[in-house]
Amino acid sequence: MAIRYIKSSAPADTLSEKVLSRIHREFGAEVEPFTLHLPVPELLAGVWIATRETLLAGSGRRDAKEVVAAAVSALNRCPYCLDAHSIMVLESSGLDYSKALADGDSEQIEDEFLREVAEWARATRTPGSPLLATPPFTTKEAPAFIGTAVIFHYINRMVTILLGSSPLPFTSGLPKKVAMQMAAWFFGGAIRISKEPGASLPLLPEAALPDDMLWAEPSPVISGAFARFTSVIEKYGELALSADVRKAVATTVQNWEGREPDMNNLWCEEAIAQLTETDKAAGHLALLTALAPYRVDESVINAFTSSFPGDDRLIAALAWSSFTAARKIGSWL
Repeated sequence: MAIRYIKSSAPADTLSEKVLSRIHREFGAEVEPFTLHLPVPELLAGVWIATRETLLAGSGRRDAKEVVAAAVSALNRCPYCLDAHSIMVLESSGLDYSKALADGDSEQIEDEFLREVAEWARATRTPGSPLLATPPFTTKEAPAFIGTAVIFHYINRMVTILLGSSPLPFTSGLPKKVAMQMAAWFFGGAIRISKEPGASLPLLPEAALPDDMLWAEPSPVISGAFARFTSVIEKYGELALSADVRKAVATTVQNWEGREPDMNNLWCEEAIAQLTETDKAAGHLALLTALAPYRVDESVINAFTSSFPGDDRLIAALAWSSFTAARKIGSWL
């Protein structure tokens, strides 16, 4: 599947090759939500580390964490990730909950624990929800479940902008069900491979865990994963976006309470009003990516890339903006 707005193939890179090999072995395929990061190899490594150490290798049932990934994707209106992780739920649990997850109707989920996990995941953009105060998983499992939610709030934004509506060749009816079953069979072998926690950490150097991610601290592996990912996100965010743009976005996201922003985009124009004309294009892209990624279209991308060319700069800007919103959500959990 083509990645939108990316104009050239990423050059061969030792880090990228190493990461792609591990993704193929442990995830089952070099899927686009990872490979879209190829223009910036350290970001590819970072998103893989954070995903692997939570969803794949972290504490807790794999099917339950796949439910988190799918339910968060439904919440964020990301049909690509919803389909992809409904497939993983099917393979890891043996049950097809795709309709329940798409509809946000947890009553259709027979397994009580998976039902409670789905309800918790759908509350992750509702700060103060009682469901967040009484999560269904244990304290030991919390970093893996919270980390899975945070990384998919990030991935959903990237995928919404850069990929299509589904990884499947069919998007409805019996053909889709058959395609899901075939895909579940295909990924089954990788799901059942034993995964040693922490094995991906050497891909990037150690870093300090930010204070807003103390939810990860009980797990040295998951805190190490998110510390590394955050470090490269901030590094490339500084290269892609000016300090003024990052400040405007950070201030707006800090005041965000999880709700859909107004459709008139006045909130966005007000937030970037003091920026230079060149930075306004970057601010517009960054704010929509963080809070309304489905509104990022070709005109928004072109306005940014005309002043800030390069696939690496576009990916870095999208990644920093997406993760800024995901970090804010993590602070509620």
